[in-house]
Amino acid sequence: MVVLTGEDLSLTDIHKVLWNKETVAADKNSMEKVQNSRQAIEKIVEKEDVVYGITTGFGKFSDVCISKQDAEILQKNLISSHACGVGEPFPERVVNAMLLLRANALLKGYSGVRPLLIKRLIEWVNAPLYPCVPEKGSLGASGDLAPLAHLALALTGEGDVFYKGKRMAARRGLQQAGMQPVSLRAKEGLALINGTQAMTAVGVVAYIEMEQLALQAEYVAAMTIEGLRGIIDAFDDDIHQARGYQEQIAVAKRMRQLLKGSNLTTKQGELRVQDAYSLRCIPQVHGAIWQTLHYVQEKLAIEINAATDNPLVFDNGSKVISGGNFHGQPIAFAMDFLSIAASELANMSERRIERLVNPQLSDLPPFLSANPGLESGAMIMQYTAAALVSENKTLAHPASVDSIPSSANQEDHVSMGTIAARHAAAIIENTRQVIAMELICSMEAAEYRGIEKMAAATRNVLVKAREVVPAITHDRPFFRDIEAVTGWLQEQKEWKS
Repeated sequence: MVVLTGEDLSLTDIHKVLWNKETVAADKNSMEKVQNSRQAIEKIVEKEDVVYGITTGFGKFSDVCISKQDAEILQKNLISSHACGVGEPFPERVVNAMLLLRANALLKGYSGVRPLLIKRLIEWVNAPLYPCVPEKGSLGASGDLAPLAHLALALTGEGDVFYKGKRMAARRGLQQAGMQPVSLRAKEGLALINGTQAMTAVGVVAYIEMEQLALQAEYVAAMTIEGLRGIIDAFDDDIHQARGYQEQIAVAKRMRQLLKGSNLTTKQGELRVQDAYSLRCIPQVHGAIWQTLHYVQEKLAIEINAATDNPLVFDNGSKVISGGNFHGQPIAFAMDFLSIAASELANMSERRIERLVNPQLSDLPPFLSANPGLESGAMIMQYTAAALVSENKTLAHPASVDSIPSSANQEDHVSMGTIAARHAAAIIENTRQVIAMELICSMEAAEYRGIEKMAAATRNVLVKAREVVPAITHDRPFFRDIEAVTGWLQEQKEWKS
């Protein structure tokens, strides 16, 4: 079980909940802090003090005072009016991450919600249903308003949900799950939607998948080196120590370990003096990708334990401050960096595919065809990989450099962090497909050279992958192979550094 405190949720914890289906609970001491801040909100409402979002309207309406009789109507109207998302729904894993992160943020005790609301959020994380949240519509400040409004709408029994994989009205889904809707009180609607949990949820899922993919890419690259009889000297530790980047040093070490015992690698001058950059510079490029991943990990680790709504309640209610923690710029930058890193992983992989299939660049059978000329073999896999790589380049244009004013220019600078996160997730999916194609091609090349000559680590991957996709003995609709290997890569857990 993962116990939320609002302070120490980790990416490992999130992986346990989203991938391993561990249940979630709230820390009792944290719940006491939540209760204390709630009492402060209730005093503000009763005294009708002027505090943003509690006794005032929102955005440009912040100067409009709201009576205590209308406090709950204000929150209901907020959720209803802000649920303007469009597009396909976010995947289940992403929405459950939103629920989990929102509950964790509220447990910090700065948001003024009732403990009941947090209990409901956790109940949803543990249940076989989740809100239907459209993926488009957030500017990334003031928070992920539209997507989180759809999440909040479902909690109240409105909008749509997915129950056991089927989309239906929220009230019906709640009934089938044996759960009750929640009625929002003062500040609670605002506390649910003023935050970065949509972009952060997408970012966390994308990062976890990218970290695994980056490790897998090293295994696949090692197999490609064997298929092309690459030069092992390029991974010598002295080269990488001389430059000093720890991530580069680590990648070179892993490559040496993966290729240990291989009789398919060569020494410089044996067949050629140097390899192309897509082989020789794997530690330098993949190492820089790992540098970027470490930056992204650092920012996500902070954001998943951050209070990002507005206003925030301090000192048991003696201080209620309206600020801008909902602004998603830190995550927007991180997601743009993640997009660039994932794009480069695909760029390198596609160049290695080209070397595997192009008869002018190796002595392998042309396009790895079993019957060159009559059959095309893997020729068009390289086309598809090239198309995906080019698409990634357009998606990797930084979303964080864009901004557009909203709410009558009250909110005059926004982060576009959710767009950045969605683009990163799309690029990672494209990149996984490119890596899958490289794996298909590298297996063909390695088998042509002789499986018995391979390193133990790469041979182990080849044997497992051959259970998913057969060798290319004749032309066939290769899209099924690409789909199968892509899915297999996504679900693999045993490939570790």
